[in-house]
Amino acid sequence: MTTQIIPVRLAARSYDVHAGPGLLARAGELIAPFAPSGRVFIVSDSNVANAHLRELVAGLGKLDARNVFVLEPGEHTKSFAGLETLLTRMLVANISRKDIVIAFGGGVIGDLAGLAAGLVKRGVDFVQIPTTLLAQVDSSVGGKTAIDTPEGKNLVGLIHQPRLVLADQDVLSTLPIRERRAGYAEIVKAGLIADADFFAWCERNAQHILANDPDALSYAIPWAIAFKAGVVARDETEQGERALLNLGHTFAHALEAHGGYSADLLHGEAVAAGLSLAFKLSAELKLCTRHEAERVTRHLESAGFITDLRKLPGAPYDAEQLMQLIATDKKAQAGKLTFILARAIGAAFIEHDTPADAVRALLTQEVK
Repeated sequence: MTTQIIPVRLAARSYDVHAGPGLLARAGELIAPFAPSGRVFIVSDSNVANAHLRELVAGLGKLDARNVFVLEPGEHTKSFAGLETLLTRMLVANISRKDIVIAFGGGVIGDLAGLAAGLVKRGVDFVQIPTTLLAQVDSSVGGKTAIDTPEGKNLVGLIHQPRLVLADQDVLSTLPIRERRAGYAEIVKAGLIADADFFAWCERNAQHILANDPDALSYAIPWAIAFKAGVVARDETEQGERALLNLGHTFAHALEAHGGYSADLLHGEAVAAGLSLAFKLSAELKLCTRHEAERVTRHLESAGFITDLRKLPGAPYDAEQLMQLIATDKKAQAGKLTFILARAIGAAFIEHDTPADAVRALLTQEVK
């Protein structure tokens, strides 16, 4: 298997995503052009550090990698307190604008380290080295960085594009099956948004991806990255098309916030439930057929996801509390609910005036 290079075309902010095996060993040669001081600041969590930090440091070669910040794993780290802790440690270590931050972990580390890099000294460059399937195909690409607050997920942040992304397929070998499944939700989402043929491929190959089959991963990971890279290039700041990437996420973020961002419900698990709900809502509004909505739910459940809100970790869910959380979503405008809905598998669209009564009725039915 060879490394594939997927460009994210954003004029002066363009960068490449390298996807394939053996990238940690090449980290030094690939990152050095973006670190004029020769000094890197690695941000990771204890799980990733224990499994892969030694290999990364060896791969960095002559780069000065003495500054390593190892944080607690889990969504709770992506908070004001976590951000303050990381910024303080960077400042105490006298980070400069010619240094580079390496976000070495999953989505939590990528979001937090990217936000800290964008803020410290009014902006320091950073590199994403995502270590989960979800982060490789989704959160590491596109420059969105954020922390969570009690009011909702990812409500405080900024867009700070990385200089480089290294998606090393080899690190996925240590990923628990539950984490691989969570990442798969973001892969299949791409097909549901805009490519019915890719969704059909996912129906045939989901179990291969979940089993960490290298051939399946070497096809699915670059495909999903290229899909997102194209959307980001056309709409970097989410003024239009990029919002499509939030298919299932309005529901998902509400589910996560309802449970206080507990580790009992991973982001990808919430997204899978949200994808099912988005298609059910589309069917209720007669935008797509019930058959297609059922096909989506059936596939997600065959991949091991729980789509029944009565059984989803965090249950019991309260429909009115979910509605309140949905109303605070970043995509809500002037009191109107914005959802990504679908006219068919592979034909998602943005609906800025989704009937609240229909959403409430669906949630009430689903949580009973």
